[in-house]
Amino acid sequence: MRKNLLRVGWRAGLFVGIVIALAFLAARLIHPTVSAVPGPRSFIVAELATFCLPVIVATWIMGRIEHRSGWSYGLTDRQPYGHFAWGAFWGFISLSGLVGVLVLTGHLAFDGFAITGGMAVRFAFEWGIAFLLVGVAEEMALRGYLQQVFTRAIGFWPTAILLSVGFGALHLGNAGEGVFGVVTAGLAGLVFCYSLWRTGSLWWAIGNHMSWDWAQSYFYGVPDSGSMVARHLFASHPTGATWLSGGTVGPEGSVFAIGALLADVIIIRLTLRPDPDVSVQ
Repeated sequence: MRKNLLRVGWRAGLFVGIVIALAFLAARLIHPTVSAVPGPRSFIVAELATFCLPVIVATWIMGRIEHRSGWSYGLTDRQPYGHFAWGAFWGFISLSGLVGVLVLTGHLAFDGFAITGGMAVRFAFEWGIAFLLVGVAEEMALRGYLQQVFTRAIGFWPTAILLSVGFGALHLGNAGEGVFGVVTAGLAGLVFCYSLWRTGSLWWAIGNHMSWDWAQSYFYGVPDSGSMVARHLFASHPTGATWLSGGTVGPEGSVFAIGALLADVIIIRLTLRPDPDVSVQ
C-alpha cells in the first residue's frame, strides 16, 4: 500500500510539475499588455496559454508514460456531444433557478441591459469560448488525470473528496471570494465527480461548468466567485443579507446555492445512466 501511494504521489507530482512549468513558460512569453486588457479575447489567450494547454499537454505526457491514450483520462465517451450539451443545458437551468430564487426573495435586483444588439451576440460567443476553456482546463486538471491516478491508491470517493476540497481552496485566490463561496465551489466539485462516476467521462461536467460560469458572468451579469467580467449582458446588484444574496461573491456565495447543487445531483441521478464499458479508474 505504501509503495503504491509513493508511486501515485510521484506521478501526480510530475503531472502538477509539468502543468506549472508550462504555465510559467507561457506567462513569460505572453506580452503583459495582453493579459492586462479586460475582455474575453485577452481572457481566452491567457486561459488557453497558461492553463488549458498546459493541462492537456501534461495529460498526454502522462498517458505516454503510462502507455495509455490521453483520451482515457475522462474524455472517452460514447455520447460526448450529448453529455456535453445536456450538461450545458442543465448548468444554465440550475443557475437560472438560483438567480430566480434570489430575485423572488428580494436578494438580487436587475438594472437593465448593459449591452444590446450585435455587441451582445459577439460577447455572448466570445465569453462562451472563454468559459469552455475554463471548463476543459479545470475538469481535466482536477477530475481527469489526478482523479484517476489517486483512485488507484485510495478509491474514487476519497479522491473525489480530497480534490474537491482542493478545488474549493483554489477559489480563495479570487478577489471578493468568501468562505461560503469556497464551500459551494468544493461541493460543486463533488457534483461534477458524481457525473464522472455515473458516465465515466468528464463531458457532462465540462458542459455544466462552462454554462454555469457563462450564465453568471456574462448572461446575468453577477459576480462569479467574487469576480466580474467586462461586457456582460445584464446589469444587476445584490440586496439584503450577504449570506442570502451572496454579496460580492455572487450567487455561489448564497445559502440558496446549496439547493441548486442538490438539484444537479437529482438531475444526474435521473438523466445519466452508468456506462459499464467506461471505467473511471
